[in-house]
Amino acid sequence: MITMSEQIPFAAYEEAATYIRERLSQIPRVAITLGSGLAPLAEDVTDATVIPYAVIPHFPRATVEGHPGRMVVGLLDNTPVAIMQGRVHFYEGYSLPQVTFYVRVLHLLGVDTLILTNAAGGLNPTFRAGDLMLIVDHINLPGLVGHSPLWGPNEERFGPRFPAMSKAYDRELRRIALEVAEALNIPLRQGVYVGLGGPTFETPAEVRMLRAWGGDAVGMSTVHETVVAVHAGMRVLGISTITNVAVDRLDVEETADHEEVLATGQSVAPRLAALLKGILRRLSAPVDR
Repeated sequence: MITMSEQIPFAAYEEAATYIRERLSQIPRVAITLGSGLAPLAEDVTDATVIPYAVIPHFPRATVEGHPGRMVVGLLDNTPVAIMQGRVHFYEGYSLPQVTFYVRVLHLLGVDTLILTNAAGGLNPTFRAGDLMLIVDHINLPGLVGHSPLWGPNEERFGPRFPAMSKAYDRELRRIALEVAEALNIPLRQGVYVGLGGPTFETPAEVRMLRAWGGDAVGMSTVHETVVAVHAGMRVLGISTITNVAVDRLDVEETADHEEVLATGQSVAPRLAALLKGILRRLSAPVDR
């Protein structure tokens, strides 16, 4: 096991990728990461090969409720896909290279498109619990204060020293998501996701500050994975499930808790599953020439 203080060597990523590759007959080019409360979506996968994170060399172990910690590879609505059933977080005590380890392993396997889902608090006052939000951009607060998964010597075999993040969330993927949502009559908000370190939920003052900065939703994941995926040249699509409305006032009865996050995530899962299946069908459809 790699400790938090160590830089992860390229050989560790190769070992994990080799372990997975030897157990699969086919590697899909699209992977989906499921956030809190969304793990049941993986149950829709058919012809599935299930690989627990615990048996993959160097993979960190998921410890948070709602994150089973398994890689499920198979067909989702007859479309090949790799589903990461849960993720690990910075607040669990892992380093950011460990948090994003799986993204680089997927890249080595040949995955070129990563769909990231998460549970998020609604900062935008028009958002309600149960809404889906297409991420158009993010604010990476841990990254802005020096906590980046790209910290340390750059591994040129993955990407450049200074990757641009002005187009982090792929425009074509966002267009497809909006078209699929409209066709399925699924309301899909759009907004800016703010990534925090966690594990505490935000104070009312922090909620007001993040809203003033232009944030529409806030959570404790996704931004680190996006950075590493973009660094490696992967296309990224991000979708947040608004599982609770962030509390922006003192001395009120409302409060955020993880049980609410899980419950809302599970209730939204059928809509999110339909949206993801529609997106996958579009991505796997032959291109007219």
